[in-house]
Amino acid sequence: MRFAGATVLFVSAFAAAPSAFAQSPLDDSVNSATRVLREIMAVPAKCIPEAMLHDAQGVAIIPGMVKGGLIIGARHGKGVLVTRDEAGRWRAPVFITVTGGSFGAQAGVEETDLVLVLKTKRSVERILKGRTTIGADLAVAAGPLGRDTTAASTGQLKADVLSYSRSRGLFAGLAIDGVTMHVDPRAYAEYYSLRPGEMHLTIPASGVALAQAVSSYAPPPQPSPTVIVVPKETPAPPSFALPDERETVRQQLVAAVQRLQPVLEPAWQKYLALPAEVFTGQALPAGNPFETCLSHYQIVATDARYRTLSEHHEFQETHVLLRRDVSLVQARPAGTLSLPPPPAP
Repeated sequence: MRFAGATVLFVSAFAAAPSAFAQSPLDDSVNSATRVLREIMAVPAKCIPEAMLHDAQGVAIIPGMVKGGLIIGARHGKGVLVTRDEAGRWRAPVFITVTGGSFGAQAGVEETDLVLVLKTKRSVERILKGRTTIGADLAVAAGPLGRDTTAASTGQLKADVLSYSRSRGLFAGLAIDGVTMHVDPRAYAEYYSLRPGEMHLTIPASGVALAQAVSSYAPPPQPSPTVIVVPKETPAPPSFALPDERETVRQQLVAAVQRLQPVLEPAWQKYLALPAEVFTGQALPAGNPFETCLSHYQIVATDARYRTLSEHHEFQETHVLLRRDVSLVQARPAGTLSLPPPPAP
């Protein structure tokens, strides 16, 4: 399959081809990332300096990263990461999840497009290998803006990662700290899965468009003519360890509570808020605060006065996932049988 442009785009050794199938939510996520990048780069005086992109080994784009309910400092978002291969060509994206962290002067913003420019191979390798904390595992600095990079500070030049944000139409370098990032293997497997009627694994058109967009701002060192890629066999995608059940439920719970919060008044948002550890994935403090949260949901579910809320789909979904999460968090002594709750008296 032939592509416009000067380079071959690929994930590992996948063939690339536009898809004739309906777009999925993952396609929408990739397309949103492409749109964010193009809109940011369309304003010369306030864009990411192309010199920074030319030297970059990866670019992470998280459209619409949101604040987690009423929990101060808790953030959560999903996006994509594009990286260079050994020849300097931009690969099609992998999917990432970003949680936690503080956002400098952006603390009051509800929704932010986050862009991270990964300057080193080390930063890319750390993220692809497992959960990575930006600011702790990798040095980060607020990125410079505009075409001229002569004003870049020593800290910016030495950082592994340059961070940017866009909120309410304003794009700026952003000071972040404590943001954790990891690859989402389930989304990756779904996006690059063999689709009905296909004989070979392909790169969806949305992934091709994103890689081409990044290439237009940061072309490979030695562009090669467009070629047709015909692999002799279909290779398997890179293997990522699937998250354990607790991590899967936690991610589902984060998404569920974010759907619930907007339909609640502030007092109810506070009453049904979850601990920050749900959003960051960190260990729970002593006393298991999930039990208190679960008791709040149980009260609502059993009190007829709150039937309008308890019968709401978003509440029921969050309640079920919270109960499941609590059951997974609770330690079971060695040798204890795994049983459902005993019958009600």
